[in-house]
Amino acid sequence: MLIHGLQKLLNFQTLALTFPDPIGLGSAFALILIIFAEFFCSILLIVGLFSRLATIPLIIGMSVAAFFAYAGQAFMARELPLIYICIYISLLILGPGNISLDNFISKKLSKIS
Repeated sequence: MLIHGLQKLLNFQTLALTFPDPIGLGSAFALILIIFAEFFCSILLIVGLFSRLATIPLIIGMSVAAFFAYAGQAFMARELPLIYICIYISLLILGPGNISLDNFISKKLSKIS
């Protein structure tokens, strides 16, 4: 069963004991990091605030999922994290776009100076 950011945040106590720890950080700490990436960085990405910075934890989280957590499994199990990695890398390179808070703040700051 695949559980995403909000469900992980709401069920932290039960998941902290059993969450996979593929790179040896400890289950609770690995869960904290993935909640930060999947929930908080995703919200930043949705509203377009610190977009390029927010994609970095998401890329790292999906890379750990694709290359460590699902290592040795069929490509089908790793396909979705790999697709997300491609999307996040595209957002990292191209930026948030015209209708983002990053763009709005950038325009306001350029008018001030």
